[in-house]
Amino acid sequence: MIKWILPDHITGLQSLTYWIFVVLVLAGTAAALYVPRYRLAKAIAAPFPDEWIAIVERNIAVYTSLPMALRLQLRTLIKQFLHQKHFTGAGGLEITDEIRVTIAAEACMLLLNRKSNVYPSLRYIIVYPAAFVVDRPQGGAAGVVSEGRKGLLGESWSNGKVILAWDNVLHGSKNFADGQNVVLHEFAHQLDSESGSTNGAPILTGKNCLRTWASTLSGEFEELQKDAWKGRRSLIDHYGATNPAEFFAVSTETFFEKPARMAEHHAELFEVLRCYYRIDPREWQS
Repeated sequence: MIKWILPDHITGLQSLTYWIFVVLVLAGTAAALYVPRYRLAKAIAAPFPDEWIAIVERNIAVYTSLPMALRLQLRTLIKQFLHQKHFTGAGGLEITDEIRVTIAAEACMLLLNRKSNVYPSLRYIIVYPAAFVVDRPQGGAAGVVSEGRKGLLGESWSNGKVILAWDNVLHGSKNFADGQNVVLHEFAHQLDSESGSTNGAPILTGKNCLRTWASTLSGEFEELQKDAWKGRRSLIDHYGATNPAEFFAVSTETFFEKPARMAEHHAELFEVLRCYYRIDPREWQS
């Protein structure tokens, strides 16, 4: 129990003012802790709008194939996501419910069956109408570094932001079988960064996951690098050979969108990801 000690030199009216101040501070602290939780609980308890169901059914190709228990989970996660994250349009794009709900639904696919605070470090999603151009330093001959312009479909930042190109988001959500999904990719990076470093090793639980994660992903990453170097075709996109963080993100895309083929050709990697994500997409992929 906290024991408040009144300074000896404070008496009378000063004493009353002092205690009023203490009460106000305590009340403010309590409100700061309670009000956000109350508002979140209220948002989660609210009915999932019919308009949002229509958006998810129209734009998320696999939604109607999910078991009802997963659909209900996804709706709850979407409500929390939309309550906590702020969307901003860029390049003249006006943010609509279709944009917000579609992105939230895809992002929350990664959280099904898992205890999660729903991307706690993420605050802002910035959405462009199409691929956006950024300036990036590029290495050249003799170590010379110059500025270069690069077109991107998505980025995940460690400062609480994800940037996406809406046309590619929509294409990926409606075609959930080509292994290319910018939302799954960028939000896998967000999961990765929750460990404190975006290095291809997200927060892991369970002895089996911890034991096999490093060896399995390291071996698969090296094989993908060899495939990319020699120009051999691979189920996993060669972009995953860039670094371990990109390998985890690209493997996540493949796991969700091509689960049967991954299980057949990369069985150990599939099992490690199934252990981490706690779902088996083969159950709802045709």
